[in-house]
Amino acid sequence: MLNEFKAFIARGNVMDMAVGIIIGAAFTAIVKSMVDDLINPVIGLFTGGVDFTNNYAVLGGDGTAYSSLEAAREAGASVFAYGSFLMAVINFLIIAWVVFLLVKSVNRARDAMERKKDTPAEQAPAGPTELDVLLEIRDSLKK
Repeated sequence: MLNEFKAFIARGNVMDMAVGIIIGAAFTAIVKSMVDDLINPVIGLFTGGVDFTNNYAVLGGDGTAYSSLEAAREAGASVFAYGSFLMAVINFLIIAWVVFLLVKSVNRARDAMERKKDTPAEQAPAGPTELDVLLEIRDSLKK
């Protein structure tokens, strides 16, 4: 059974999947940082720092007004946190756009490299083949 496990782990696609998951986790951290630290602040400049996270509605409450979403949750109120959902959707769209741009640029670079490989380089004029040289030697020995 141990040998079967070793054979399973040694298969290429299992190792490729493991590497893909690790790289994906690292890439997720990079994209999240790019969105949170670089893109969202710029968008905040244009939207006046609008943040929908604290928008909510209390469901079936006793009419008590809460100062924030956290205060309503701590009080045990049943809340419909539509603002958090809206911000999650907006962040998803931003992240998806950034990933699209990154993949597009990588594909463009890969295509450029493939085009460069497909373009035949100028070849120097071919010299005489080995057969040509041997025939020339034979002919010169006959004379």
